[in-house]
Amino acid sequence: MKVREVITYKHYFEEFFAAQNQKVRDKIIKILSIIETIERVPVQYLKFIEGTNGLFEVRVQVGSNIFRIFCFFDGNKFVVLLSGFQKKTQKTPSGEIERAVKLMNEYYKEKEEDK
Repeated sequence: MKVREVITYKHYFEEFFAAQNQKVRDKIIKILSIIETIERVPVQYLKFIEGTNGLFEVRVQVGSNIFRIFCFFDGNKFVVLLSGFQKKTQKTPSGEIERAVKLMNEYYKEKEEDK
């Protein structure tokens, strides 16, 4: 049973997902399923990004390749996926975080305008 629903914002996640090989896509699907069904998601799969206003990263590892997908919670029921990238350095690039924060703010602005 789902405790929350994973949704996407615009086309950013879909483009990232489509560019990955089948093994990576399968792992992403598995982790997103865990996020949807487990009440308390382990930090190994979903981690808060310090210094942001509610931004998280979905953590995916396939062999020695590491991927991150930015997301945030909209209320208690939705996890909104933003952009993804392959991590090649120890630290998440600040440009990627800034882009994700911008997308998250854009989402909330559009949601407010739709009311």
